[in-house]
Amino acid sequence: LGAGHHHLALYLAILTCITIFIIALSYNQVIELFPNGGGGYKVANELLGPSAGVVSGSALLIDYALTIAISVVAGVKAIYSLLPSSYQGHAILPMIGVILFLMLINVRGMKESIKILLPIFLGFVITHLAIIIYGIAAHGNELPSMLHQTIKETHSATNNFGIIYLLGMLLGAYSLGSGTYTGLEAVSNNVNMLVEPRVKTGRYTMMYMAISLSIIAGGIIILYLLWHATPKPNMTLNASVFQSILGTSTWGHTGLIILLAFEAGLLFVGANTGFLGGPSVLSNMGQDDWVPRKFTNLSSRLVKQNGVIFFGCFAILIIILTQGNVQFLVIFYSINVFITFTVSLLGLVVYWWQNRSKQALWKRRLLLSLLATIVCAIILCDVIIKQIDNGGWEALLTTTAMVIVCTLLKRYYKRYEHLKRELDRTLEVSLKEQEKPIRELDHDAPTAVFLVKNLGAALHTILWVEKMFPKHFKNYIFISYGWVDTGSFGSDQALARLQKNTERVVTYLERFSQQHNVATESLTRFGTSPIEDITEIAGQVNQEFNNAVFFASRYVYKEDLNITKFLHSEFSLMVQRRLQNIGTKMLIVPLKLDI
Repeated sequence: LGAGHHHLALYLAILTCITIFIIALSYNQVIELFPNGGGGYKVANELLGPSAGVVSGSALLIDYALTIAISVVAGVKAIYSLLPSSYQGHAILPMIGVILFLMLINVRGMKESIKILLPIFLGFVITHLAIIIYGIAAHGNELPSMLHQTIKETHSATNNFGIIYLLGMLLGAYSLGSGTYTGLEAVSNNVNMLVEPRVKTGRYTMMYMAISLSIIAGGIIILYLLWHATPKPNMTLNASVFQSILGTSTWGHTGLIILLAFEAGLLFVGANTGFLGGPSVLSNMGQDDWVPRKFTNLSSRLVKQNGVIFFGCFAILIIILTQGNVQFLVIFYSINVFITFTVSLLGLVVYWWQNRSKQALWKRRLLLSLLATIVCAIILCDVIIKQIDNGGWEALLTTTAMVIVCTLLKRYYKRYEHLKRELDRTLEVSLKEQEKPIRELDHDAPTAVFLVKNLGAALHTILWVEKMFPKHFKNYIFISYGWVDTGSFGSDQALARLQKNTERVVTYLERFSQQHNVATESLTRFGTSPIEDITEIAGQVNQEFNNAVFFASRYVYKEDLNITKFLHSEFSLMVQRRLQNIGTKMLIVPLKLDI
């Protein structure tokens, strides 16, 4: 806040607490509308359209990488506050080491990471609440004078510089604490990981996080004021104020070590939200073809690992390029996080206005969303204007570049989708009316089970099977799975469209098979966990049919390069590996696509 105005930090504590609750309450609406997760990307994409979605999603991808980078950098610096100044120049390697460790425990699985990091979070809350309560109580007699000094500085700054200058100064300092809100987006983005009932659990989680964030953040700012915290060389401001409170005795130094260790641990927990939330954003964007399809099927452990590795490497690259410059990283992060907040909250405003006739409490929700949008938009504009030369233009350039890359990938996938539709039209032929009686299923006869998505690919696989195994299979079973975010906003319309298209495809395949004197049956399922659901259906088919073999197609692209393999999801291979685990035979038929 500058010299002579440090008591105005009291307003920062109040503003921080208020803003945390405004955003938390607004994001409760996100949880309600999108109970399967998705956060800022899903809100913007569904409520404002694909263009807003790719902007919000691109900013979110950068946010989560920066969450990892900033949290790790700040955590390592907290530990280094206890070390002599001669060690300060060797912090980059430990930062990279921490990220690699977090990558390792997340690659092992979410439960493993939570098992390690949850005790650290609880330890941080307990120790920091204790030091805040003790620190305020010990200097409680200074509270009246602090309030008096704050009022005095407010009058002085207003008279000398004007209210606009004062608000701008407060806003500039306030906006640089945007890392406080990291967990709020992460909760809404990962509702699907919470226990049932998800919406209720998500709301409680959001409120608990808002309360703990506001108490800790606001309490520490008050400690700065009561204990007259001043920056010290090679020491964080938190370490400085904690040292003032605890003293320099042996017990005091031990307490400082414990506090800073838990603080660093919590920052590493914060970094872990990037590994937990980031892959979900990649998965949602991959479903819409904005990022490589390798990241889409989160039900596959391999896909989660791909996301973890992506964000870990992204964060390491950021730390190396910035040399762990916290101030630069915070500005970079502030711009991207408030881009996401502003766009997604604007989506809520549009939604409540468009649905005002259908919602009983639409006015209250609209006003809350509008207030949150305005707050976030003001902070975003303020950071960009004031910090344009201190990381602002780099942040905008990086986000723009991410949007361009996503747009180019979308165009690339559209070309292949066009080829698949052409294949559908080429292979689809007019079918005659069924003249022979429909053959009944023989559960003991050889049965071919086809995994169906596109009509052309399914027909290609059937023709290949008939060529390789003429007259062998007496039953054809068609399994069609449609990915749809059931239960979330707009899912009813999306599900209806998907059901209509699926019914058309499987009806055609059944008629085609019946004309070739093969008994048929179709099974369809819709949801967000394709691999698990297909595995479950396969188990049921195996119990019902004694001699079943599964078939699926795999697109082979013109240039089968490593980058091509990375851009396309190997869904059929993942399903094959899962079915092999339950003793199911499955063959994959290659289908070449040429652009």
